[in-house]
Amino acid sequence: MSWASWTTAGVYTGRGGVLTDEVGAVTGDLTVHTTWADDEARVAVQYSGASDWFTMSGSPVPCASEKESRDLHEAVVEAVRTGNGATVPRAATAPAQTRPVQGPSV
Repeated sequence: MSWASWTTAGVYTGRGGVLTDEVGAVTGDLTVHTTWADDEARVAVQYSGASDWFTMSGSPVPCASEKESRDLHEAVVEAVRTGNGATVPRAATAPAQTRPVQGPSV
C-alpha cells in the first residue's frame, strides 16, 4: 500500500475562512494536512498550535496518484488563503475554467 502526507503550517485564511464538517467555519492561522492512501486524499485543518483537527468540508476526495494528491494539497492551501467558506477542490488538476472575452458591441 502506498501513502503520503503533507502538512503546511501558518496558513492565514481569507475572509470567510474554511468550512469544516465538525464546527462549521474556522478562520485565522491554520495548519493544513493532507493524507493520501488507497487512491483517496483526506484533508484536515487545525488552528496552528492546537491539538484538535477538523475535517475540511469536501474531504475525502478520489486521488489516483501521489503527484495528484500533492497538487491537491497545494490547491487546498490556496483555497484556504482565499477563504470565502473554502472547501476541498474536487479536481485540483483540472484546467481552470475560462470565459470567452467579448469585444465591444458595434
